[in-house]
Amino acid sequence: MRRTAQFLTAVAAATVLGATPVHATAAGRSGPGWEPAPSAPWDVAAGVRCDFAIHGEPVVDEVVQRVLDRHPDGTPKRVAYKGDLVVRVTNQETGAFHDADASGSAIVDLRSDGSQFWSVAGPVLVGVGEGNLDRGMYIVDGVYTLLISASGHKTVTMAHGSTTDICARIA
Repeated sequence: MRRTAQFLTAVAAATVLGATPVHATAAGRSGPGWEPAPSAPWDVAAGVRCDFAIHGEPVVDEVVQRVLDRHPDGTPKRVAYKGDLVVRVTNQETGAFHDADASGSAIVDLRSDGSQFWSVAGPVLVGVGEGNLDRGMYIVDGVYTLLISASGHKTVTMAHGSTTDICARIA
């Protein structure tokens, strides 16, 4: 697990089903303005991400968030995320699993049209249905941006990094 990496987790379900984020410093040592941002367990049907049904559940979750800016209506506009996150992704047919380290850091811009723009350093768990990666569940690691359109289309633009196919690991 990367103790020095930091990450963000914008919408736990959206991130898992869309993109899953996370972190590197313990919530208790984060300083003023940081609040817990726990990730919920999730399930994805066969054929949506992997050819088989998958379940994800945090086994380590010390993610915290800090709202950096707000829209005029008071809803979050820009949010920083950091903290350790390890998600156990399980093949529901075979029981095979992989503990995915998603302990990256991120700044997430939550746009008024429903889209999100993530600036990320470190690993994040990203589920892709439609996007510039094939359908699947990935750990995307490195320095990159992630654009999630209002319709859920995901575009990863990598400055430097790698992707790990979680579906292949637990097939």
